[in-house]
Amino acid sequence: MIWLKDIRKVYDRGEAANTVLRGVNLKIPAGQFVSLVGASGSGKTTLLNVIGGLDRDFTGRAVVDGENIHGMSDRAMSRFRNRTLGFVFQAFNLLPHLTCRENVEFPAWFRPGMSRKQTRARSDETMAQVGIAHKADAKPNRLSGGEKQRVAIARALFGNPRLLLADEPTGNLDSESGRQVMDLFLDLNQSKSLTVVLVTHDYALAAQTQRIVRVRDGLVVPEGET
Repeated sequence: MIWLKDIRKVYDRGEAANTVLRGVNLKIPAGQFVSLVGASGSGKTTLLNVIGGLDRDFTGRAVVDGENIHGMSDRAMSRFRNRTLGFVFQAFNLLPHLTCRENVEFPAWFRPGMSRKQTRARSDETMAQVGIAHKADAKPNRLSGGEKQRVAIARALFGNPRLLLADEPTGNLDSESGRQVMDLFLDLNQSKSLTVVLVTHDYALAAQTQRIVRVRDGLVVPEGET
């Protein structure tokens, strides 16, 4: 599913160049639930952005779901993300002027040929799947943090992705809401064999995943090394 070879990323600010990734090598098979953990600034979010094609200014080889994403055009990358990837962010990234249903349906704007009936059926399905269907007509400002994240997850699932990328998805939630979101990720991984890559600083969450990948100083720590 994911194969990264010698991934290097430098933020070049003139004389103050900052090397964030220093030659990352990583393989993640399809269907695995993986957590990326590490200190702030270790490079884990940048690594997630490389996998998701959100950061393409890097060197090395990145193959995701059989596609070499490094050399893709902008149009090809947009199509690839829309059909293959789902993203969940710490800040939810919901559009406040839209209802929850409209937020979930937003990816349909990038899927030409999808009828209104198909769009509504799919949004209803994903909202029910994450337990938020009863809030379909509410605006995000009427929701709790946990409810907002469920809407964001429903939106991420709208395109039926094969890979779900989550960046600190429980970071803005209380402990109970965070537990519920994590339970949802675990169920999606187990019931649908969805590949999940989760960035977290919470080792209690990471311990629930099938595999923990530690990132330190821009490198993946060899598994088994303390």
